[in-house]
Amino acid sequence: MTDGHRFKIPESVLVVIHTPALEVLLIRRTGDEHLWQSVTGSKDREDEPLPITAAREVEEETGILCGPGNELAAELVDWQRRNVFPIRPRWRARYAPGVSSNTEHVFGLRVPGRLTPRLDPCEHTAWQWLPYQDAAALTFSSTNAAAILLLPQFAR
Repeated sequence: MTDGHRFKIPESVLVVIHTPALEVLLIRRTGDEHLWQSVTGSKDREDEPLPITAAREVEEETGILCGPGNELAAELVDWQRRNVFPIRPRWRARYAPGVSSNTEHVFGLRVPGRLTPRLDPCEHTAWQWLPYQDAAALTFSSTNAAAILLLPQFAR
């Protein structure tokens, strides 16, 4: 922390929200019509448990409640996959000096059907449900695409 500024923690979650029919929810980031993605977000604190980070980010970005005490809590699954990737230059200033990579932890969230998300317009401007192969092809992130393509393996 410098001058009251909190840097982002370079550890995040990626949550592939999907239906039993293997349809995937993608949301579009504000500011770029080509940045379609699954739910993503960084830990708020170093000691924040990853399932809590995942549930918090899902609620913040879609309005879907899946944390402890919610009926979808049992459907949030840590896929035990980790991706380490370089932080894009456009977002690097959000991190402490010298931080250049992020570790992403992949989760899946099975929902009963095509729910209507509640988006925060400051973060996302549109949403759509797509068959998993189409969702993987549309997302801008290679790690997001790879996670979506694993869906049949984890949805069993």
